[in-house]
Amino acid sequence: MTLTLEPEGVTGQLNFDSHTSDVVAAAVEAVNVLTPGHALGREYSAADPDLRGLSHGEPVHREDVEELRAYAARLREVFTAVDEGRIDEACEATNLLLKDTQAAPMLMKHDGEPWHVHFHTASASWARRRAAPMATALAIVLGNPMFDRLGVCTAVACDRVFVDVSRNGTRRFCSTACQNRVKAAAFRARKQV
Repeated sequence: MTLTLEPEGVTGQLNFDSHTSDVVAAAVEAVNVLTPGHALGREYSAADPDLRGLSHGEPVHREDVEELRAYAARLREVFTAVDEGRIDEACEATNLLLKDTQAAPMLMKHDGEPWHVHFHTASASWARRRAAPMATALAIVLGNPMFDRLGVCTAVACDRVFVDVSRNGTRRFCSTACQNRVKAAAFRARKQV
């Protein structure tokens, strides 16, 4: 199934099942909002993250955010390892995340929805309920021929992660804004010569 993904860092067509695509998009969002670094040419502290996309309307407590932040830092390591061609390290890091989040497929039925797969127990913490499926989705991506579609933005002063869903798999930037910044800087440099 082909799915159109919309969150910043994940746009276009990606050929995974819809659940995996949605959860990979959530992993990108978690890494990008919860880990410090640089975003769009500016320092990004991640001190006051916007969790609306990850909370699904649930109340989120500070300890929940900090637990998910720790998982997000580990998810970032997976993206970075893939981006740098260290696939074995990415897979080992993902296996550790799967183990630590106790990710295991489980069919659940709740809130009037039909049976569907979760990768956490019903009693898992808020952060683990988010991180276990993210680790599972990355494992599915890493076990797929398109594993090299996980990336880190190459723009100056930006280290946000993304999933390359372009047809030719040559994406280098987390967003159009970063791509435009790089193109504008190259244009200015050519004009000065």
